[in-house]
Amino acid sequence: MADARSLDWNDLRLVKAVAEARALPAAAAALGVNHSTAFRRLGALEAALGAPLFERHRTGYTLTATGEEIAALAGRVEDDIAAVTRRLAGLAASPAGEVRVATADSLLVHLLTPLFARFRERCPEVRIEVVVGNPALNLSKRDADVAVRVTDAPPETLVGRRAARIAWALYGRAADFPGPGAPTIDALAARSWVTLGDGFAARRVVRFVEETVPAARIAFRVDSVLGLAEAVEAGLGIGPLPCFIGDARPALVRLAPPDPAFTADLWLLTHPDLRQAPRIRVLLDFLAEELARLRPFIEGAGEEAARAVAARP
Repeated sequence: MADARSLDWNDLRLVKAVAEARALPAAAAALGVNHSTAFRRLGALEAALGAPLFERHRTGYTLTATGEEIAALAGRVEDDIAAVTRRLAGLAASPAGEVRVATADSLLVHLLTPLFARFRERCPEVRIEVVVGNPALNLSKRDADVAVRVTDAPPETLVGRRAARIAWALYGRAADFPGPGAPTIDALAARSWVTLGDGFAARRVVRFVEETVPAARIAFRVDSVLGLAEAVEAGLGIGPLPCFIGDARPALVRLAPPDPAFTADLWLLTHPDLRQAPRIRVLLDFLAEELARLRPFIEGAGEEAARAVAARP
């Protein structure tokens, strides 16, 4: 059997990729190599080790006992490399370099982009890359450096601060509700509704719609809060929205006061190894300060707060 010198990181990455994909073409694509190269490297590695690493079945590649050992080693090495990278990233002397920020489209469009512009004016040496998506990325492996997330239970592996409580209320298209006063419950029940899709099923506001609105009245579902606001504005139906989105859109009108039961926490998060990195710390401090100033708007103070926010330089 080969000694440790016969293995390098590329060998380990290949075994790990094949184990995760259970197919050689998919693993090769993930590593950025062609299929024939991956096939030759895997064959050479198995020959050097003197044992097969995978059993080949019609349903895919399955690790052998030897393969499980190598795949486990690959996982440990990857974790060690990520940990060292994080620690080194935290040693920078001044706020400079790139910060990858993971957030949702609605937060980016309605809250964060103007803040990033002001931050860049203050700290031009810090570059920002935004990763948009609702699933949480792995900050431990540097998928992102900072996460701006809506969650009531941030991961215990991350550190950060709660920046605000996001209020939700029921909104409709203003053109559909021209009269003064709030519409009656019966009038709302007769309307078409829009709501978030299965990816948000755990949210209390989504459960409320599912439990109180007849299925036949739910005309539209979408796995994006920003898409939900667009749907309400397009007249697809009435639906619950974060107040910082609904109040900032003149074409929308609140149909009911914010419901405290639907509030959600807005968190600024990073990995413990990165929190003292100057570029991370300065961005987190700036966002916390700016979001604190926007808190009345985020927490549902209403149209007056929205106009004040829009008028700010």
